[in-house]
Amino acid sequence: MLKHRGFPGRLPGTDFQFTIRRANPRGVTPLTARERYRDRRPADRAADLGFMAALWDFFGEEPFERGNLDAGRLSWLFGREVIPAEDPFDPASYEALLRIDVEAAREAFPEVFEGESA
Repeated sequence: MLKHRGFPGRLPGTDFQFTIRRANPRGVTPLTARERYRDRRPADRAADLGFMAALWDFFGEEPFERGNLDAGRLSWLFGREVIPAEDPFDPASYEALLRIDVEAAREAFPEVFEGESA
């Protein structure tokens, strides 16, 4: 499992985890698209925003390996702002390649892209 050195481990000042320390010995947690309802708690929305900002700062438009990125946190963005970068895609692989759908991410998280030309 690739460890993304320098990637934030969590949202500062919270327990919202962005990375995992070690591979799950019982198997890889598959990525699944989770529905984000409008009535989510502000803290959950802040965690999504912080995670997207970290992904954009760290990877930009380049494909990236899932590695030690937290499956739960990725699943809140998966299928919308974070999409597979390979076909076939294995949602239960630490080596799976992902990429940011920049257009969808700009629409959902405009704060992340403020000051950048579209």
